[in-house]
This record gives sequence, structure tokens and C-alpha cells, in this order.
Amino acid sequence: MNEMTTVSEAGKATANRPQPRPGVLDIAPYVPGKSKGSHGKTVHKLSSNETPLGTSDAARAAIEAVARHLELYPDGSATELRAAIGEVYGLNPDRIICGAGSDEVLSLVAYAYLGPGDEAIYSEHGFLVYDIAIRAAGATPVIAPEKDMTTDVDAILARVTDKTRMVFIANPNNPTGTYLPFEEVKRLHEGLPANVLLVLDAAYAEYVRRNDYESGLELAATSDNVIMTRTFSKIYGLANLRLGWGFGPAHVIDALNRIRGPFNINGMAIAAGMAAVRDRDFVTRSIEHNDTWLPWVTAELEKLGLKVTPSVGNFVLVHFPDEDGKRAADADAYLLERGCVLRMVGNYGLPNSIRMTIGSEEANRAIVGHLKDFLEQK
Repeated sequence: MNEMTTVSEAGKATANRPQPRPGVLDIAPYVPGKSKGSHGKTVHKLSSNETPLGTSDAARAAIEAVARHLELYPDGSATELRAAIGEVYGLNPDRIICGAGSDEVLSLVAYAYLGPGDEAIYSEHGFLVYDIAIRAAGATPVIAPEKDMTTDVDAILARVTDKTRMVFIANPNNPTGTYLPFEEVKRLHEGLPANVLLVLDAAYAEYVRRNDYESGLELAATSDNVIMTRTFSKIYGLANLRLGWGFGPAHVIDALNRIRGPFNINGMAIAAGMAAVRDRDFVTRSIEHNDTWLPWVTAELEKLGLKVTPSVGNFVLVHFPDEDGKRAADADAYLLERGCVLRMVGNYGLPNSIRMTIGSEEANRAIVGHLKDFLEQK
């Protein structure tokens, strides 16, 4: 707008171009973790909860085979991939839907079941994609406070009204790393009206080593109002391909398939997913690596005097002192200067905390060493 343009002319110009529907411009865009340190160098990237073990050799070989036929459309129903998932988890493939990351499945759920006037609940530090999906569907997000960085079932149930149509639960939760025992998930489900859809996001389920945890498969298999989502981005190391899936009642999967794009999963993702989900040795190695280094990182950071929220995922949430020069933003800048990229989580309402992915042995030791130096500097 030049200096001669009046306010009324600016308004007229705006009125003469397509406008998003009300509410769209109120949505805060999702901001992924940084990939580069200061000066463009990256030594260790632990900002996106990626596996340090790379990708299954079987999945890589499957991608290479598909690369020879890029002129062909993929299977629009991901039939063989759904069959492979069903085979590994003992599920009916007809009740599985695949998406471009579990993010797409979560969004499809919102678009299929939410609209203006509806409400959907998620917890205080829940995955930000829930808020985006709810608002994009035209509905209103309702945030339930957490207790000790953990989803609070009673707080959610207290916020259920006749407008509530959906509840999103990340279990384990990102970015806190905490989880709800299965008995608590069942209590939540039992307290919800039958017309409210419970969405259980179990992106980190494979990492959990707790006897009282269940990903949600059982509830999704036996209930009319529960869907569970999973991802290939974390333990399977296929984040670059964007692949996820959901399992739920036949009527829910039918509704999602009616609005799903006809070729929403590319052929490389389908082939890699089939190979990855069957490569149990790779999954086992990934679990063992996390079982070794998650407690080590937690203990070493606590030795430095930092508070770490107990985590069952492949990451930890680290809380910094509220002191000049020692806050999370100061630590982040210090690490970035050394090419170490972690995740600030101010957009999750945690401005003085950093999320750290469990990386390779070299990366884990390096971050702990740098934070020790950071905290000891005058």
C-alpha cells in the first residue's frame, strides 16, 4: 500500500479478493523444530523426536524398488499396507485407515465429526495439531488443565458439555513424555457420552515400558466411539515419507474414507511401511537403545540440578532455573552456537523448558556436556 492509498481504499482492496472463512486466520501455524544451529551448522539435531538409528534396511530396499516405477499411481486404498499392519497387530485391515502421517488421520477425524458450534477437548500441553484441526473444522477448542504435566481425566470430564463432540488424548503425551495408565483411559471413556468420539494418539506407544499402559487398540476394537492413531515417523524412522494410520470402528473408518484424498499415501511410503512394520529386529534395537539412554539422559541432567519430567517416550522435557543467564532461552542459544539443536516449547505454554530427543550415544553425551558447561559458566 503506497502513501496515497487511504484506509477506505485498503478495505475495498481487501474486500475484492478471496477471504478465508471466519476463524482460519486465528489459527496459529504449526512450527516444527529447528533443523540448524547458529551459523547454519548442525552437529546434533535432537529437536524432532527422530530415531537415531536411521531406517530399516528392508524399508530402504522397498523404497528403491518403487523408485523404478514413479510413473504409476499408488494403490489408493493402501491395501497391502493395511494388511501388513493388521498382520503384525492382529487387526482387521478393513478397520484401518492410512494417512500422510498420523497428522492427516487426526485432521480427517476432526473434519468428519466437527463443525461450527461443536467443541473438542484436549489437555493443556497436548499436541498442537489438535488445536489446528479443531479450528480448521470450524469448531471450538476447549483446553483441560493437567496435573503434574499429565492428562487429568477429571479435568476433561468436568469440561464436557452438550456441545462436546470429541476428546483428543496423546498417550504418551508430547512434549511432556507423561502417560495415562489404561485404567485411567478406560475411566475417561466410561465418563464420556456415547456420541463423543475419543481420539487416542499413540505416536510413541512402541517406546513405553510400563505394565499399566495400553495404546488404545483394545478400546478401539470394542467401542463405537474410540479411534487410535499411530505413526511410522518415530520408532520406524520414516518421518521423511509422512506415514501414519488409525484403527477404529467400521462406521468411523467409513466416514474418514469418504473424505480422504484418493491417493493420499505415495507408493514409496506404502512399500516402506510394509517392510518397516514387519522388521521386528529393527524395532527391537530401537526400543533397546531408548531403554538404555532415556534413563541415562534423565539421570545425568538431574545431576546437573535440572528438573526433568519423567518420560516414557523417546524424549525428555527439561526445565531450567528462572535465573538471569540460566533460562531455557539462554541454554537454547548456547547449544545452537555449538551446533546442537533442541526444541523450545514456549508455544506449548512451557517457556522455560526445552524438549530433548534421545539421540545417539555421541549426541546424548555431547548435549549433557554442553549443558554442564552452560550451567557452570559465570
